[in-house]
Amino acid sequence: MYFGELPVAEAEGAILAHSRRLDSRALKKGRVLDADDLAALKAAGIERVVCARLDKGDIPEDKAANLLASACCGTQVRVGSAFTGRANLFAEADGIVLYDPERLDGFNLVDETITLGLVPPYQAVTQGQMIGTLKIIPFAVPESPVRIAEALAGQSSPLLRVAPFQPRDTIMIQSRLPGTKESVLDSTLRVTTDRLTALGSELVSESRCDHDQISLANALHRAVAANPGLILISGASAVVDRRDVIPSAIENVGGEILHFGMPVDPGNLMLIGRIGKIPVIGMPGCARSPKLNGFDWALQRLCAGLDITPRDIMRMGAGGLLKDVPHRPLPRASAKRANPKVPQPTQKRPEIASILLAAGQSSRMGATNKLLGTLDGKPLVRWVAEAILASAAGRLVVVTGHEAEKVTAALSDLDAEFVHNPHYATGMSTSVRAGFASLPEGTDAALVCLGDMPTITARMLDALIAAYDPVEGRAIVVPVHGGKRGNPILWDHRFFEEMQELEGDKGARGLLAEFADLVAEVDVPDNAIHLDIDTPEMLADAGGTLEKAE
Repeated sequence: MYFGELPVAEAEGAILAHSRRLDSRALKKGRVLDADDLAALKAAGIERVVCARLDKGDIPEDKAANLLASACCGTQVRVGSAFTGRANLFAEADGIVLYDPERLDGFNLVDETITLGLVPPYQAVTQGQMIGTLKIIPFAVPESPVRIAEALAGQSSPLLRVAPFQPRDTIMIQSRLPGTKESVLDSTLRVTTDRLTALGSELVSESRCDHDQISLANALHRAVAANPGLILISGASAVVDRRDVIPSAIENVGGEILHFGMPVDPGNLMLIGRIGKIPVIGMPGCARSPKLNGFDWALQRLCAGLDITPRDIMRMGAGGLLKDVPHRPLPRASAKRANPKVPQPTQKRPEIASILLAAGQSSRMGATNKLLGTLDGKPLVRWVAEAILASAAGRLVVVTGHEAEKVTAALSDLDAEFVHNPHYATGMSTSVRAGFASLPEGTDAALVCLGDMPTITARMLDALIAAYDPVEGRAIVVPVHGGKRGNPILWDHRFFEEMQELEGDKGARGLLAEFADLVAEVDVPDNAIHLDIDTPEMLADAGGTLEKAE
Protein backbone atom coordinates (compact mmCIF):
# COMPACT_ATOMS: atom_id res chain seq x y z
CA MET A 1 0.00 0.00 0.00
CA TYR A 2 1.27 3.43 -0.95
CA PHE A 3 0.95 6.10 1.76
CA GLY A 4 2.05 9.68 1.29
CA GLU A 5 1.32 12.93 -0.48
CA LEU A 6 -0.26 12.97 -3.91
CA PRO A 7 -1.07 15.84 -6.24
CA VAL A 8 -4.80 16.46 -6.11
CA ALA A 9 -5.01 15.82 -9.85
CA GLU A 10 -3.68 12.27 -9.31
CA ALA A 11 -5.66 11.40 -6.17
CA GLU A 12 -8.92 10.09 -7.64
CA GLY A 13 -9.70 6.68 -6.12
CA ALA A 14 -7.15 7.16 -3.32
CA ILE A 15 -8.11 7.03 0.38
CA LEU A 16 -7.94 10.35 2.22
CA ALA A 17 -5.65 9.97 5.24
CA HIS A 18 -6.73 13.06 7.21
CA SER A 19 -10.05 14.89 7.37
CA ARG A 20 -10.24 18.20 5.53
CA ARG A 21 -12.82 20.89 6.25
CA LEU A 22 -13.68 22.90 3.14
CA ASP A 23 -16.09 25.80 2.74
CA SER A 24 -18.51 23.66 0.74
CA ARG A 25 -18.13 20.33 2.50
CA ALA A 26 -16.21 18.23 5.00
CA LEU A 27 -14.10 15.34 3.71
CA LYS A 28 -13.62 12.66 6.37
CA LYS A 29 -10.49 10.57 6.67
CA GLY A 30 -10.93 7.18 5.04
CA ARG A 31 -13.03 8.61 2.22
CA VAL A 32 -12.32 7.32 -1.27
CA LEU A 33 -11.84 10.51 -3.25
CA ASP A 34 -13.97 11.01 -6.36
CA ALA A 35 -13.95 13.64 -9.08
CA ASP A 36 -16.28 15.97 -7.16
CA ASP A 37 -14.01 15.79 -4.10
CA LEU A 38 -10.98 16.67 -6.19
CA ALA A 39 -12.80 19.62 -7.72
CA ALA A 40 -13.71 20.89 -4.26
CA LEU A 41 -10.10 20.50 -3.06
CA LYS A 42 -8.82 22.33 -6.13
CA ALA A 43 -11.38 25.13 -5.64
CA ALA A 44 -10.14 25.50 -2.07
CA GLY A 45 -6.61 26.03 -3.33
CA ILE A 46 -5.32 22.67 -2.07
CA GLU A 47 -2.72 21.17 -4.41
CA ARG A 48 -1.60 18.06 -2.52
CA VAL A 49 -3.23 15.67 -0.06
CA VAL A 50 -1.99 12.81 2.08
CA CYS A 51 -3.54 9.61 0.79
CA ALA A 52 -3.29 5.84 0.74
CA ARG A 53 -3.53 3.77 -2.40
CA LEU A 54 -3.92 -0.01 -2.26
CA ASP A 55 -1.45 -2.32 -3.96
CA LYS A 56 -2.39 -5.55 -5.66
CA GLY A 57 -3.09 -8.17 -2.99
CA ASP A 58 -3.98 -5.65 -0.29
CA ILE A 59 -7.23 -6.30 1.58
CA PRO A 60 -9.25 -3.18 2.54
CA GLU A 61 -9.59 -2.59 6.26
CA ASP A 62 -13.32 -3.32 6.57
CA LYS A 63 -13.12 -6.48 4.48
CA ALA A 64 -10.16 -7.73 6.52
CA ALA A 65 -11.89 -6.87 9.80
CA ASN A 66 -15.09 -8.70 8.83
CA LEU A 67 -13.12 -11.73 7.63
CA LEU A 68 -11.01 -12.08 10.78
CA ALA A 69 -13.78 -11.27 13.24
CA SER A 70 -15.96 -13.92 11.63
CA ALA A 71 -13.13 -16.45 11.87
CA CYS A 72 -12.78 -15.74 15.61
CA CYS A 73 -16.46 -16.17 16.41
CA GLY A 74 -17.64 -19.43 17.90
CA THR A 75 -20.98 -20.32 19.43
CA GLN A 76 -23.13 -17.54 20.87
CA VAL A 77 -20.95 -14.75 19.44
CA ARG A 78 -21.90 -12.45 16.58
CA VAL A 79 -20.01 -9.84 14.59
CA GLY A 80 -21.18 -6.31 13.96
CA SER A 81 -20.57 -4.81 10.54
CA ALA A 82 -17.06 -3.44 10.24
CA PHE A 83 -16.58 0.32 10.10
CA THR A 84 -13.27 2.15 9.71
CA GLY A 85 -11.52 -1.18 10.10
CA ARG A 86 -13.26 -2.04 13.38
CA ALA A 87 -15.57 -5.03 13.83
CA ASN A 88 -17.14 -5.40 17.26
CA LEU A 89 -18.03 -8.79 18.75
CA PHE A 90 -21.18 -9.30 20.81
CA ALA A 91 -22.49 -12.02 23.11
CA GLU A 92 -25.61 -13.72 21.80
CA ALA A 93 -26.58 -15.11 25.21
CA ASP A 94 -26.11 -14.52 28.92
CA GLY A 95 -23.12 -16.64 29.86
CA ILE A 96 -19.36 -16.92 30.30
CA VAL A 97 -16.76 -15.72 27.79
CA LEU A 98 -14.32 -18.49 26.88
CA TYR A 99 -10.98 -18.27 25.07
CA ASP A 100 -7.33 -19.21 25.57
CA PRO A 101 -5.26 -16.07 26.39
CA GLU A 102 -2.14 -17.65 24.86
CA ARG A 103 -4.01 -18.25 21.63
CA LEU A 104 -5.20 -14.63 21.66
CA ASP A 105 -1.59 -13.52 22.12
CA GLY A 106 -0.58 -15.64 19.12
CA PHE A 107 -3.26 -13.95 17.03
CA ASN A 108 -2.09 -10.46 18.03
CA LEU A 109 1.56 -11.39 17.42
CA VAL A 110 0.96 -12.13 13.73
CA ASP A 111 1.35 -8.51 12.62
CA GLU A 112 1.07 -5.04 14.12
CA THR A 113 -1.70 -4.21 11.65
CA ILE A 114 -4.09 -6.77 13.17
CA THR A 115 -5.40 -6.34 16.73
CA LEU A 116 -8.07 -8.08 18.79
CA GLY A 117 -9.07 -6.96 22.29
CA LEU A 118 -11.44 -9.06 24.43
CA VAL A 119 -12.99 -8.87 27.88
CA PRO A 120 -11.18 -11.08 30.43
CA PRO A 121 -11.67 -14.84 30.00
CA TYR A 122 -14.44 -16.37 32.12
CA GLN A 123 -16.13 -13.01 32.53
CA ALA A 124 -19.90 -13.20 32.90
CA VAL A 125 -21.67 -11.21 30.19
CA THR A 126 -25.22 -10.44 29.12
CA GLN A 127 -26.87 -10.97 25.77
CA GLY A 128 -26.02 -8.14 23.38
CA GLN A 129 -23.00 -6.98 25.37
CA MET A 130 -19.88 -6.09 23.42
CA ILE A 131 -17.17 -8.57 24.39
CA GLY A 132 -14.42 -7.69 21.95
CA THR A 133 -13.27 -5.48 19.14
CA LEU A 134 -11.12 -6.38 16.16
CA LYS A 135 -9.33 -3.41 14.65
CA ILE A 136 -7.27 -3.24 11.47
CA ILE A 137 -4.83 -0.40 12.07
CA PRO A 138 -4.03 0.89 8.53
CA PHE A 139 -6.40 1.39 5.61
CA ALA A 140 -5.47 -1.99 4.16
CA VAL A 141 -3.48 -5.11 5.06
CA PRO A 142 -1.42 -7.41 2.83
CA GLU A 143 -3.16 -10.71 2.26
CA SER A 144 -0.42 -12.85 3.82
CA PRO A 145 -0.80 -11.79 7.52
CA VAL A 146 -4.58 -11.84 7.15
CA ARG A 147 -4.51 -15.48 6.03
CA ILE A 148 -2.13 -16.43 8.84
CA ALA A 149 -4.33 -14.73 11.45
CA GLU A 150 -7.45 -16.29 9.92
CA ALA A 151 -5.91 -19.76 10.24
CA LEU A 152 -4.97 -19.15 13.89
CA ALA A 153 -8.43 -17.79 14.69
CA GLY A 154 -10.21 -20.85 13.35
CA GLN A 155 -7.66 -23.53 14.14
CA SER A 156 -9.50 -26.66 15.41
CA SER A 157 -12.26 -24.38 16.77
CA PRO A 158 -12.99 -20.64 16.72
CA LEU A 159 -10.92 -18.56 19.14
CA LEU A 160 -13.87 -17.09 21.06
CA ARG A 161 -17.18 -18.44 22.31
CA VAL A 162 -19.75 -17.82 25.01
CA ALA A 163 -20.95 -20.69 27.20
CA PRO A 164 -24.62 -19.88 27.95
CA PHE A 165 -25.98 -20.19 31.46
CA GLN A 166 -27.98 -23.41 31.86
CA PRO A 167 -30.78 -23.86 34.40
CA ARG A 168 -29.67 -25.72 37.53
CA ASP A 169 -32.17 -26.79 40.16
CA THR A 170 -30.37 -25.94 43.39
CA ILE A 171 -30.88 -26.99 46.99
CA MET A 172 -29.46 -24.85 49.79
CA ILE A 173 -28.61 -26.01 53.32
CA GLN A 174 -27.93 -23.49 56.08
CA SER A 175 -26.49 -24.50 59.42
CA ARG A 176 -26.88 -22.61 62.67
CA LEU A 177 -25.27 -22.37 66.09
CA PRO A 178 -26.85 -21.20 69.36
CA GLY A 179 -27.37 -17.48 68.93
CA THR A 180 -27.55 -17.56 65.12
CA LYS A 181 -30.21 -15.06 64.07
CA GLU A 182 -32.90 -16.36 61.74
CA SER A 183 -32.93 -12.93 60.09
CA VAL A 184 -29.33 -13.51 58.95
CA LEU A 185 -30.32 -16.85 57.41
CA ASP A 186 -33.36 -15.23 55.78
CA SER A 187 -31.14 -12.55 54.25
CA THR A 188 -28.67 -15.16 52.97
CA LEU A 189 -31.55 -17.04 51.39
CA ARG A 190 -32.74 -13.92 49.55
CA VAL A 191 -29.28 -13.01 48.30
CA THR A 192 -28.61 -16.55 47.09
CA THR A 193 -31.98 -16.77 45.37
CA ASP A 194 -31.23 -13.53 43.53
CA ARG A 195 -27.80 -14.81 42.48
CA LEU A 196 -29.24 -18.00 41.04
CA THR A 197 -32.13 -16.24 39.33
CA ALA A 198 -29.71 -13.86 37.62
CA LEU A 199 -27.90 -16.90 36.19
CA GLY A 200 -31.06 -18.57 34.93
CA SER A 201 -31.19 -21.14 37.75
CA GLU A 202 -33.67 -21.77 40.54
CA LEU A 203 -33.39 -22.40 44.27
CA VAL A 204 -35.94 -25.21 44.55
CA SER A 205 -35.66 -25.75 48.30
CA GLU A 206 -33.84 -24.62 51.42
CA SER A 207 -33.40 -26.36 54.78
CA ARG A 208 -31.77 -25.44 58.09
CA CYS A 209 -30.01 -27.64 60.60
CA ASP A 210 -27.59 -27.54 63.53
CA HIS A 211 -23.94 -26.91 62.72
CA ASP A 212 -22.58 -30.37 63.43
CA GLN A 213 -21.42 -33.22 61.24
CA ILE A 214 -24.37 -35.56 61.85
CA SER A 215 -27.06 -32.91 61.32
CA LEU A 216 -25.41 -31.70 58.11
CA ALA A 217 -24.94 -35.26 56.84
CA ASN A 218 -28.65 -35.97 57.38
CA ALA A 219 -29.58 -32.78 55.51
CA LEU A 220 -27.23 -33.78 52.68
CA HIS A 221 -28.80 -37.25 52.46
CA ARG A 222 -32.22 -35.65 51.95
CA ALA A 223 -30.82 -33.17 49.40
CA VAL A 224 -29.04 -35.87 47.36
CA ALA A 225 -32.25 -37.94 47.27
CA ALA A 226 -33.93 -35.06 45.39
CA ASN A 227 -31.20 -35.27 42.71
CA PRO A 228 -30.63 -31.50 42.22
CA GLY A 229 -28.16 -29.97 39.81
CA LEU A 230 -26.27 -28.23 42.62
CA ILE A 231 -26.11 -28.21 46.42
CA LEU A 232 -25.01 -25.10 48.33
CA ILE A 233 -24.04 -25.17 52.02
CA SER A 234 -23.90 -21.94 54.01
CA GLY A 235 -22.28 -22.74 57.34
CA ALA A 236 -22.86 -20.91 60.60
CA SER A 237 -19.09 -21.00 60.99
CA ALA A 238 -16.58 -20.67 58.15
CA VAL A 239 -14.69 -23.74 56.97
CA VAL A 240 -11.10 -23.43 58.21
CA ASP A 241 -9.75 -26.91 57.43
CA ARG A 242 -10.46 -29.89 55.16
CA ARG A 243 -11.41 -31.81 58.33
CA ASP A 244 -13.91 -29.21 59.50
CA VAL A 245 -17.66 -29.84 59.95
CA ILE A 246 -18.87 -29.17 56.38
CA PRO A 247 -16.20 -31.19 54.50
CA SER A 248 -16.55 -34.02 57.03
CA ALA A 249 -20.31 -34.13 56.46
CA ILE A 250 -19.81 -34.28 52.69
CA GLU A 251 -17.43 -37.21 53.05
CA ASN A 252 -19.81 -38.85 55.55
CA VAL A 253 -22.43 -39.27 52.81
CA GLY A 254 -19.93 -40.68 50.30
CA GLY A 255 -18.87 -37.41 48.72
CA GLU A 256 -15.38 -36.10 48.04
CA ILE A 257 -13.65 -32.77 48.57
CA LEU A 258 -12.21 -31.48 45.28
CA HIS A 259 -10.61 -28.28 46.55
CA PHE A 260 -10.55 -26.03 49.59
CA GLY A 261 -9.55 -22.37 49.43
CA MET A 262 -9.09 -20.01 46.51
CA PRO A 263 -6.78 -17.07 45.65
CA VAL A 264 -9.70 -14.63 45.54
CA ASP A 265 -10.51 -12.13 48.27
CA PRO A 266 -13.32 -11.96 49.37
CA GLY A 267 -13.93 -15.68 48.94
CA ASN A 268 -10.76 -17.34 50.24
CA LEU A 269 -12.58 -19.93 52.36
CA MET A 270 -14.69 -21.54 49.64
CA LEU A 271 -14.90 -25.32 49.38
CA ILE A 272 -15.90 -27.36 46.33
CA GLY A 273 -16.85 -31.01 46.52
CA ARG A 274 -18.98 -33.60 44.78
CA ILE A 275 -21.49 -36.22 45.87
CA GLY A 276 -21.84 -38.61 42.96
CA LYS A 277 -22.36 -36.31 39.98
CA ILE A 278 -23.81 -33.47 42.06
CA PRO A 279 -21.43 -30.54 42.67
CA VAL A 280 -21.42 -29.16 46.22
CA ILE A 281 -20.14 -25.73 47.26
CA GLY A 282 -19.31 -24.81 50.82
CA MET A 283 -20.05 -21.10 50.60
CA PRO A 284 -17.59 -18.58 52.06
CA GLY A 285 -19.02 -16.16 54.60
CA CYS A 286 -18.80 -13.26 52.14
CA ALA A 287 -21.46 -14.97 49.98
CA ARG A 288 -24.05 -13.63 52.45
CA SER A 289 -23.44 -10.27 50.77
CA PRO A 290 -24.64 -9.45 47.22
CA LYS A 291 -21.26 -7.88 46.45
CA LEU A 292 -18.96 -9.64 44.01
CA ASN A 293 -16.78 -12.34 45.58
CA GLY A 294 -15.01 -15.57 44.67
CA PHE A 295 -18.19 -17.62 45.14
CA ASP A 296 -19.70 -15.74 42.17
CA TRP A 297 -16.84 -16.84 39.92
CA ALA A 298 -17.34 -20.49 40.84
CA LEU A 299 -21.14 -20.32 40.65
CA GLN A 300 -21.09 -18.64 37.23
CA ARG A 301 -18.90 -21.37 35.76
CA LEU A 302 -21.06 -24.16 37.16
CA CYS A 303 -24.22 -22.48 35.89
CA ALA A 304 -22.62 -22.25 32.44
CA GLY A 305 -22.13 -26.01 32.44
CA LEU A 306 -18.37 -25.82 32.98
CA ASP A 307 -16.39 -28.16 35.20
CA ILE A 308 -14.21 -26.55 37.86
CA THR A 309 -10.97 -28.32 38.63
CA PRO A 310 -8.55 -27.50 41.46
CA ARG A 311 -6.21 -26.08 38.84
CA ASP A 312 -8.98 -23.76 37.58
CA ILE A 313 -9.48 -22.39 41.08
CA MET A 314 -5.78 -22.02 41.79
CA ARG A 315 -5.39 -19.93 38.62
CA MET A 316 -7.99 -17.35 39.68
CA GLY A 317 -5.42 -15.18 41.43
CA ALA A 318 -4.93 -12.84 38.46
CA GLY A 319 -7.52 -10.17 39.16
CA GLY A 320 -8.55 -12.02 42.29
CA LEU A 321 -8.26 -9.06 44.67
CA LEU A 322 -11.89 -7.98 44.77
CA LYS A 323 -11.86 -6.43 48.22
CA ASP A 324 -12.48 -2.69 48.42
CA VAL A 325 -9.14 -1.14 49.37
CA PRO A 326 -7.95 2.48 49.51
CA HIS A 327 -6.46 4.27 46.51
CA ARG A 328 -8.12 2.16 43.84
CA PRO A 329 -11.62 1.77 42.31
CA LEU A 330 -14.16 -0.32 44.14
CA PRO A 331 -14.95 -3.28 41.86
CA ARG A 332 -17.38 -4.80 44.31
CA ALA A 333 -19.50 -1.68 44.25
CA SER A 334 -19.95 -2.09 40.51
CA ALA A 335 -22.04 -5.16 41.23
CA LYS A 336 -24.85 -2.76 42.20
CA ARG A 337 -26.12 -1.96 38.72
CA ALA A 338 -29.54 -0.62 37.83
CA ASN A 339 -30.70 -3.93 36.35
CA PRO A 340 -28.00 -6.53 37.13
CA LYS A 341 -28.22 -9.72 35.12
CA VAL A 342 -25.23 -11.28 36.81
CA PRO A 343 -23.22 -10.26 39.91
CA GLN A 344 -20.10 -9.48 37.88
CA PRO A 345 -18.60 -6.13 36.83
CA THR A 346 -18.99 -5.97 33.08
CA GLN A 347 -17.91 -3.55 30.37
CA LYS A 348 -20.70 -1.05 29.92
CA ARG A 349 -22.25 -1.07 26.50
CA PRO A 350 -23.85 2.12 25.16
CA GLU A 351 -27.49 2.65 26.06
CA ILE A 352 -28.94 3.29 22.62
CA ALA A 353 -32.62 4.08 22.41
CA SER A 354 -34.80 4.26 19.30
CA ILE A 355 -37.37 6.96 18.59
CA LEU A 356 -40.01 5.91 16.06
CA LEU A 357 -41.80 8.92 14.60
CA ALA A 358 -45.41 7.86 14.00
CA ALA A 359 -47.35 11.08 14.54
CA GLY A 360 -47.70 12.60 11.05
CA GLN A 361 -50.97 13.31 9.21
CA SER A 362 -49.72 11.74 5.92
CA SER A 363 -51.62 14.36 3.91
CA ARG A 364 -50.25 13.10 0.58
CA MET A 365 -51.85 9.70 1.24
CA GLY A 366 -55.33 11.20 1.26
CA ALA A 367 -57.87 10.22 3.88
CA THR A 368 -55.88 7.15 4.96
CA ASN A 369 -53.14 7.18 7.57
CA LYS A 370 -50.21 5.78 5.62
CA LEU A 371 -48.66 4.21 8.72
CA LEU A 372 -51.73 1.94 8.97
CA GLY A 373 -51.64 0.93 5.34
CA THR A 374 -50.56 -2.69 5.07
CA LEU A 375 -47.69 -4.44 3.34
CA ASP A 376 -48.01 -8.23 3.26
CA GLY A 377 -50.85 -7.88 5.74
CA LYS A 378 -48.82 -5.91 8.28
CA PRO A 379 -49.10 -2.15 9.03
CA LEU A 380 -46.15 -0.14 7.70
CA VAL A 381 -45.35 1.24 11.15
CA ARG A 382 -45.19 -2.28 12.56
CA TRP A 383 -42.57 -3.32 9.98
CA VAL A 384 -40.31 -0.55 11.29
CA ALA A 385 -41.02 -1.26 14.97
CA GLU A 386 -40.24 -4.96 14.58
CA ALA A 387 -36.96 -4.18 12.79
CA ILE A 388 -35.95 -1.91 15.68
CA LEU A 389 -36.82 -4.51 18.30
CA ALA A 390 -34.81 -7.16 16.41
CA SER A 391 -31.73 -4.90 16.38
CA ALA A 392 -29.09 -4.19 19.03
CA ALA A 393 -30.92 -1.03 20.09
CA GLY A 394 -32.51 -0.93 23.50
CA ARG A 395 -35.57 1.11 24.54
CA LEU A 396 -38.14 1.80 21.80
CA VAL A 397 -40.13 5.03 22.10
CA VAL A 398 -43.02 5.52 19.65
CA VAL A 399 -44.18 9.11 19.21
CA THR A 400 -47.88 9.23 18.26
CA GLY A 401 -50.08 12.09 17.12
CA HIS A 402 -52.56 11.69 14.25
CA GLU A 403 -54.88 8.73 14.96
CA ALA A 404 -52.82 7.92 18.02
CA GLU A 405 -55.19 5.23 19.28
CA LYS A 406 -55.06 3.30 16.02
CA VAL A 407 -51.27 3.52 15.78
CA THR A 408 -50.93 2.39 19.39
CA ALA A 409 -53.30 -0.52 18.75
CA ALA A 410 -51.20 -1.66 15.78
CA LEU A 411 -48.17 -1.92 18.10
CA SER A 412 -49.82 -2.68 21.43
CA ASP A 413 -48.35 -6.17 21.82
CA LEU A 414 -44.76 -5.02 21.21
CA ASP A 415 -42.20 -3.99 23.82
CA ALA A 416 -42.55 -0.27 23.17
CA GLU A 417 -43.26 2.93 25.09
CA PHE A 418 -45.71 5.45 23.67
CA VAL A 419 -45.40 9.23 23.90
CA HIS A 420 -48.19 11.37 22.50
CA ASN A 421 -47.35 14.63 20.70
CA PRO A 422 -50.40 16.90 20.82
CA HIS A 423 -48.64 19.42 18.53
CA TYR A 424 -47.98 16.96 15.68
CA ALA A 425 -49.81 19.13 13.13
CA THR A 426 -47.19 21.90 13.41
CA GLY A 427 -44.36 19.78 12.01
CA MET A 428 -42.00 16.85 12.49
CA SER A 429 -39.73 18.81 14.81
CA THR A 430 -42.36 18.68 17.56
CA SER A 431 -42.37 14.87 17.40
CA VAL A 432 -38.58 14.78 17.49
CA ARG A 433 -38.61 17.01 20.55
CA ALA A 434 -41.22 14.85 22.25
CA GLY A 435 -39.24 11.69 21.58
CA PHE A 436 -35.95 13.03 22.91
CA ALA A 437 -37.62 14.62 25.93
CA SER A 438 -38.92 11.18 26.96
CA LEU A 439 -35.49 9.52 27.06
CA PRO A 440 -34.17 8.79 30.55
CA GLU A 441 -30.95 10.22 31.89
CA GLY A 442 -28.04 7.98 31.02
CA THR A 443 -29.13 7.30 27.44
CA ASP A 444 -25.95 7.46 25.37
CA ALA A 445 -27.45 7.82 21.91
CA ALA A 446 -30.72 7.53 20.00
CA LEU A 447 -31.76 6.26 16.57
CA VAL A 448 -34.43 8.41 14.96
CA CYS A 449 -36.57 6.23 12.68
CA LEU A 450 -39.45 7.15 10.39
CA GLY A 451 -42.62 5.09 10.57
CA ASP A 452 -43.15 4.97 6.80
CA MET A 453 -39.94 3.08 5.89
CA PRO A 454 -41.04 -0.57 6.05
CA THR A 455 -38.00 -2.03 4.28
CA ILE A 456 -35.52 -0.94 6.96
CA THR A 457 -33.93 -4.03 8.52
CA ALA A 458 -32.39 -4.87 11.87
CA ARG A 459 -29.09 -5.52 10.07
CA MET A 460 -29.03 -1.95 8.75
CA LEU A 461 -29.72 -0.57 12.21
CA ASP A 462 -26.99 -2.77 13.71
CA ALA A 463 -24.52 -1.40 11.14
CA LEU A 464 -25.28 2.13 12.34
CA ILE A 465 -24.92 1.10 15.97
CA ALA A 466 -21.61 -0.67 15.27
CA ALA A 467 -20.22 2.50 13.66
CA TYR A 468 -21.16 4.69 16.64
CA ASP A 469 -18.10 5.72 18.64
CA PRO A 470 -18.08 9.32 19.92
CA VAL A 471 -14.56 8.89 21.34
CA GLU A 472 -13.30 8.38 17.79
CA GLY A 473 -15.37 11.27 16.45
CA ARG A 474 -18.35 9.24 15.16
CA ALA A 475 -21.07 10.96 17.17
CA ILE A 476 -23.65 11.12 14.35
CA VAL A 477 -24.09 8.06 12.15
CA VAL A 478 -25.87 8.35 8.81
CA PRO A 479 -26.66 5.59 6.28
CA VAL A 480 -25.60 6.15 2.67
CA HIS A 481 -26.61 4.37 -0.53
CA GLY A 482 -25.52 5.39 -4.00
CA GLY A 483 -23.73 8.41 -2.55
CA LYS A 484 -26.98 9.76 -1.05
CA ARG A 485 -27.72 9.99 2.66
CA GLY A 486 -30.91 8.59 4.14
CA ASN A 487 -32.67 7.54 7.33
CA PRO A 488 -32.56 6.44 10.16
CA ILE A 489 -29.88 8.60 11.81
CA LEU A 490 -28.15 7.88 15.12
CA TRP A 491 -27.42 10.84 17.42
CA ASP A 492 -25.05 10.97 20.39
CA HIS A 493 -26.43 12.35 23.65
CA ARG A 494 -24.45 15.57 23.22
CA PHE A 495 -27.06 16.62 20.63
CA PHE A 496 -30.12 15.94 22.76
CA GLU A 497 -30.35 19.58 23.88
CA GLU A 498 -30.11 20.80 20.28
CA MET A 499 -33.03 18.53 19.42
CA GLN A 500 -35.20 20.48 21.86
CA GLU A 501 -34.59 23.63 19.81
CA LEU A 502 -35.78 22.27 16.44
CA GLU A 503 -38.65 24.00 14.70
CA GLY A 504 -40.80 23.34 11.65
CA ASP A 505 -40.94 20.21 9.53
CA LYS A 506 -37.29 19.63 8.62
CA GLY A 507 -36.20 17.49 11.53
CA ALA A 508 -32.53 17.66 12.49
CA ARG A 509 -30.93 17.78 9.04
CA GLY A 510 -29.40 21.19 9.72
CA LEU A 511 -27.25 19.71 12.46
CA LEU A 512 -25.55 17.41 9.95
CA ALA A 513 -23.99 20.39 8.22
CA GLU A 514 -23.23 22.23 11.44
CA PHE A 515 -21.39 19.24 12.94
CA ALA A 516 -20.00 17.72 9.74
CA ASP A 517 -16.75 16.69 11.44
CA LEU A 518 -18.68 14.36 13.76
CA VAL A 519 -20.70 12.63 11.03
CA ALA A 520 -19.86 9.05 10.06
CA GLU A 521 -21.38 7.64 6.88
CA VAL A 522 -22.20 3.93 6.66
CA ASP A 523 -22.72 2.40 3.22
CA VAL A 524 -25.77 0.12 3.11
CA PRO A 525 -26.48 -2.40 0.35
CA ASP A 526 -29.92 -1.29 -0.86
CA ASN A 527 -32.27 1.65 -1.22
CA ALA A 528 -34.36 1.01 1.90
CA ILE A 529 -32.91 4.10 3.58
CA HIS A 530 -34.50 6.29 0.89
CA LEU A 531 -37.83 4.49 0.54
CA ASP A 532 -40.44 6.33 2.57
CA ILE A 533 -43.98 5.71 1.36
CA ASP A 534 -45.84 8.99 0.95
CA THR A 535 -48.50 8.32 -1.69
CA PRO A 536 -50.99 5.57 -2.56
CA GLU A 537 -49.02 4.94 -5.74
CA MET A 538 -45.78 4.36 -3.82
CA LEU A 539 -47.56 1.95 -1.50
CA ALA A 540 -49.04 0.07 -4.45
CA ASP A 541 -45.62 -0.11 -6.14
CA ALA A 542 -44.24 -1.69 -2.96
CA GLY A 543 -47.01 -4.30 -3.03
CA GLY A 544 -49.05 -2.80 -0.21
CA THR A 545 -52.67 -1.78 0.22
CA LEU A 546 -54.57 1.01 1.94
CA GLU A 547 -56.40 -1.35 4.25
CA LYS A 548 -56.41 0.08 7.72
CA ALA A 549 -55.10 -1.88 10.69
CA GLU A 550 -57.82 -2.87 13.12
